[in-house]
Amino acid sequence: MSPQTIELETDTQRDPRAFNAYRHGLTGQVMIMTPADELAYSKHCQDVLASLGVEGDIEKKLAQSIADDQWRLFRSAAIDHTRFTLGMSDPDKIHAHHPEIDAALAQAVVWASEAKNLNLMSLYESRAQRRIERNMKMLKQQQDERKAAFDRAVEEATLLAQYAASKGEAYNVESDFPPEALPPQFVFSLPKIARRVTHNRRVADAQKHFPAPKHGFRRAA
Repeated sequence: MSPQTIELETDTQRDPRAFNAYRHGLTGQVMIMTPADELAYSKHCQDVLASLGVEGDIEKKLAQSIADDQWRLFRSAAIDHTRFTLGMSDPDKIHAHHPEIDAALAQAVVWASEAKNLNLMSLYESRAQRRIERNMKMLKQQQDERKAAFDRAVEEATLLAQYAASKGEAYNVESDFPPEALPPQFVFSLPKIARRVTHNRRVADAQKHFPAPKHGFRRAA
């Protein structure tokens, strides 16, 4: 994700709480955040996309949706903490003349007075969590299909390379494997397929020369 910052013109001195407007590099949406939040959000999204190992437009957008809902959950938790902190900073109606007891009483007052808002927040979080679970399931299915299609392409290319070798012919996956034979819904790299083919052939040759022991390795006493 490479957000493009949009400068906001102003004649007054910049407020440290001022917002940045930038266009999201993946979704194309204009987002308005404080500079600090923009940095934190961008890093969060980059980390999520990297950890999910996404490839292709569909996977990236599903991962972005997951990152956005996780961000909403983090923000909800921050709002929850802040609301209780505000409650403890308000003048107390009940005094126990003990700091910890007064803090506990203040939290109870917030819980009682903000029950409706807290319930709405809980509903908001539940919906975000369900979307995360649904999108994670869709992402896994998409990745499983991509990996299966990639394995089939590698298997075909390996067979063609082995067949060419048996006839004493050369076979270059990058130049000889037809791109139209690849599934159109995925973007596969022929050099990556070629590396896997080379690896598979080396493993097969190694297994011929060094077959695995039938009974496995003995454990040391």
